[in-house]
Amino acid sequence: MEFELSEEHRMLKELVHRFVRDELMPLEADVLAREAAGRGLGIGEAERKRIDAVSKKLGLWGLDAPTDIGGADLPHVALVGVNEEMGRSITPYTLPPDSPNLRMLMATVSERQREAYLAPYVRGETISAIGISEPGAGSDPAGMITRAERDGDDWLLNGRKIWISRAADADFTIVMAVTDKQKRARGGISAFLVDKGTPGFNVLRRIAMIGGAATYEVALEDCRVEGWKLLGTEGNGFAPMQLRLGTRRLEMAAWSIGMAQRALDMICEFAPQRVTFGEPLSQRQAIQWWVADAATQIHAARLMTYDCAWKLDKGRDVRLEISMIKAFATEMAWTVVDRAMQTFGAMGMTKELPLQLMASKVRTMRIYDGPTEVHKWVVARNLLGAKR
Repeated sequence: MEFELSEEHRMLKELVHRFVRDELMPLEADVLAREAAGRGLGIGEAERKRIDAVSKKLGLWGLDAPTDIGGADLPHVALVGVNEEMGRSITPYTLPPDSPNLRMLMATVSERQREAYLAPYVRGETISAIGISEPGAGSDPAGMITRAERDGDDWLLNGRKIWISRAADADFTIVMAVTDKQKRARGGISAFLVDKGTPGFNVLRRIAMIGGAATYEVALEDCRVEGWKLLGTEGNGFAPMQLRLGTRRLEMAAWSIGMAQRALDMICEFAPQRVTFGEPLSQRQAIQWWVADAATQIHAARLMTYDCAWKLDKGRDVRLEISMIKAFATEMAWTVVDRAMQTFGAMGMTKELPLQLMASKVRTMRIYDGPTEVHKWVVARNLLGAKR
C-alpha cells in the first residue's frame, strides 16, 4: 500500500502551494478589508484577470478535464493535493473549471453539448451553476417538486430553486427537475442546461450568507428549454447529480485539511511568542493538547481523504467513504479553527486575521452538500442495514 503521491502529483501539489503563497495569500489583506467594509467576499476584476493569467500559464486549468479538449485528465488523488493547498487561503478563487459541474458534464454530454458547453467550460470561457435545492427540499433532493414537462420537442420547467451559487453570473445553469412524479429519484429526475437570459429563468434575490458570501433564489416560470439541452437521458439525472455532489464533498474534505493545517500553523507560530502570567502560551497544557489533537485529526482526515480518492479512481463505490470524510473533515476543521481563534484571544475575534473567514467558510461547509447529521445518518443506515 502506497502512502505517498507519485513524483508528478507531488510536484503539482508543490506548484499549487507556491501559487497560493505567492498569488493568493498576498491578496488576503484586501479580501479582509473588503468583507469588513460590507462589500462581500471577493477580489477585484483586474486581480482576477491577473490571477487567471498566472494560473493558466502555470498549467493549472482543466486539471481533471479530458485531454482531447485541453485538459490534463488527472485522477482524484492528484486533486486532493491541489485542493488541500487551495484550502489554505481565504482569497476566493477557483482554478477553472469548477470540478463538480465539470464531472457531471463529462459523464452526460452528447456530442453537440460537448462542443456547445463542455469545451468552452474547460477552456475557462464560461461560468456554470447548478440548481438542486428547493425551499422545501434541501438535504433530500429526492423530495424536489420542480417539474419539467414536454412541449413538442422542447421542455417547460416550472418551480423554485434556492441556495444557488453564481446564479446571477453563470452563463448556464444545470437545473434538476422531476420528469416522472411516480419514479422520482428512481428514474424520474432529469437534468437540463438552461442558458443565461432564457425567458422564465428569473433570479429572484441575492441571499447574503455569513462571511460575505452569497447565494441566489431562482423561479422557473414556463422556462422553455430546447430538447437537445436535456443533459444525459430522461429520468437518469439523479446518478450524475450524485457524481457531482461526491466530487464537491471530496473537494470540501481537502479544503478542510488545508484550512485546518494553516490554523494549526498559526497556533504553532503564535503560542511561543505570546506570554501570559510569565509563561509562553506554548507551555500551557491546554494549548499543547489542542496542537496534538489538531495534528492527529488532520493526519487522520488526510489519510481518509486520499483513501477515498484512490478508491474512486479505481472505480469503487465510495458513497460510504464520501459521507465519512465530508462529516469528519469539516467538523475537524471547525474545531481546529475555533481553537486557533481561542488561542489568539481578542485578536482572534477581529476581522484583521483570516481566522474569522475560515470559520465562516467551514461553518457553511458543515451544512451545504449535506449537513453533518445527514452524512452520519447515511453511514449508520448503511452499516446497520448490512447487519440486518
